[in-house]
Amino acid sequence: MNFDYNEEQQLLADSVRRFLAKDYGFEARKKIVASAQGYSPQVWATFAQMGLTGLPFPAEFGGFGGGAIDLVNVMEAFGEALVVEPYLPTLMAGRAIARSPLAKSVLPAVIEGRMKLAFAHIEKGARYDLSKISTTARKSGDAWLLQGEKSAVLGAPMADKLVVSARTQNGIELFLVEKERVKALTTLDEMRAAELTLKATKAEPLGGDLELVEEITDFASALACAEAVGAMKFACDTTLEYLKTRKQFGVPIGTFQALQHRMVDMFIAQEQARSMACLACSKVDQSENAKQRARAVSAAKIKIADNARHVSQESVQLHGGMGMSEELKVSHTFRRLTVIAGQFGDADHHLARFAAL
Repeated sequence: MNFDYNEEQQLLADSVRRFLAKDYGFEARKKIVASAQGYSPQVWATFAQMGLTGLPFPAEFGGFGGGAIDLVNVMEAFGEALVVEPYLPTLMAGRAIARSPLAKSVLPAVIEGRMKLAFAHIEKGARYDLSKISTTARKSGDAWLLQGEKSAVLGAPMADKLVVSARTQNGIELFLVEKERVKALTTLDEMRAAELTLKATKAEPLGGDLELVEEITDFASALACAEAVGAMKFACDTTLEYLKTRKQFGVPIGTFQALQHRMVDMFIAQEQARSMACLACSKVDQSENAKQRARAVSAAKIKIADNARHVSQESVQLHGGMGMSEELKVSHTFRRLTVIAGQFGDADHHLARFAAL
């Protein structure tokens, strides 16, 4: 399999990395995380200007018709910079809307950066079982009303609209709701999420079913894997630089053979993760074979969860005690990789899923 970017993908990757290096350094990120909004409207507008918000959506709505494989380099760059803007939640919700009659009225605003979205599916007690939905939708006259709760909805505090799953007499379907007041929270990796309570909340039907929810979750899982690869790359690069400059007994500690072996293991883990992420994204784009897609995504999540733990722990240990300090970006990378390892299903969940398939 060819893991090299084509010319357009490489140009986009270079543009994203230049912007993030110039305007999204670690100090700038700390200010964004500490802000009341939890993200930067200016950065989001720049993402839209660069075409990132329209990259995976159909051209008929103003997008570029790309797939998950076209987003690999973008997510890797986001992982390196630890971007906190609600990019993945917006893509997940937009993917559901793109299949609905509301696409023409909603997606152009998303693509232009005027609207942010979130995908509300997970509920308390469901663990990683996507079929465990207790939120209900009932029709009252011409309107649909939703009743229930959603947990840890990433990007919800800054979203303008939410795509919410609910159970009807026909099974699980998706609905679009205006964001009301939510209980905001900050996750371990400094993202913003929310607890969502729906009490006879008016909603517009999007259609869809459990298979669409599974497809969207696999899409997001594959992109999260790509983001993890970028975070691993930063962890490897910054640890290598530290080993070259930190001296002990008058020489750089990077000259010690035992530490060189550990550094090599980290690099191999990163490259393995990159291969698995690319494979998962390519299978996601071949959505006509759901079983093959699910197997590839689960295989990637299993390997990347293990490698993320290895790389993040080694990077902190090789930095010594200062590796856990708030002042170093490597400690924040450790947290992000820890969260990604369990996001959309941990290694145990995906191992069971892979075996079942």
